Amino acid sequence: MKTLAIDTSNLVMGIAVVDDSQVIGEVITNLKKNHSVRLMPAIETLLKECSVNAKDLERIVVAQGPGSYTGVRIGVTIAKTLAWTLNIPLIGVSSLEVLAANGRYFEGFVCPLFDARRQQIFTGLYQYQADGTFVKKVEDQLVINVDWLQKIKQYNQKVLFLGNDVKVHEEIIKRELGDLAVIAPYTQHNPRPSQLALIGMQKEATPLHAFVPNYARLAEAEANWLASQNQNS
Repeated sequence: MKTLAIDTSNLVMGIAVVDDSQVIGEVITNLKKNHSVRLMPAIETLLKECSVNAKDLERIVVAQGPGSYTGVRIGVTIAKTLAWTLNIPLIGVSSLEVLAANGRYFEGFVCPLFDARRQQIFTGLYQYQADGTFVKKVEDQLVINVDWLQKIKQYNQKVLFLGNDVKVHEEIIKRELGDLAVIAPYTQHNPRPSQLALIGMQKEATPLHAFVPNYARLAEAEANWLASQNQNS
């Protein structure tokens, strides 16, 4: 079953074409460039390089958030448009779960994170079991970094931190967790779209009309508008 996976939930833009258990093609970039301009040409180029026609695709898998508000919106919008046009299923996967999969061989907890500014992070806590199953220990959330670190410190286990934004919070991570904190090498910080496809294959599709991004918070413009309404009421 040919699957197109799309992830633009942060600076990393990832696209993969997977056919059952084979990765046919995969593109990953980590650049400060506009996803809205680059994504569709990148998809078209990858499909052409892989000799796959759009009509051959049987499902779309997209990183559903959380992450950059604009990035998540772009990826989900294009994924929904393609799924609707091709009349194929659309499956959403947590952007944090995709990143956490890079730590699947770590013996301990895996903590993917994205910076959310003002000392906040998007994060969750994951763990791989001996039988290869993937367990979410703590649900994805938006939280103050110190509060989160104090919470996971109570488990008293090694924690692998993943993500390109780890460096923003590395000092406080090491201060709060000490030797329990393990910072992944930079080669593990980019979420892989082929892994996104694999996770999506194991999930049920969502009806298109019900499919929405997971922003995990209001957009800044919405938050400001609500604040102004509260002040005026």
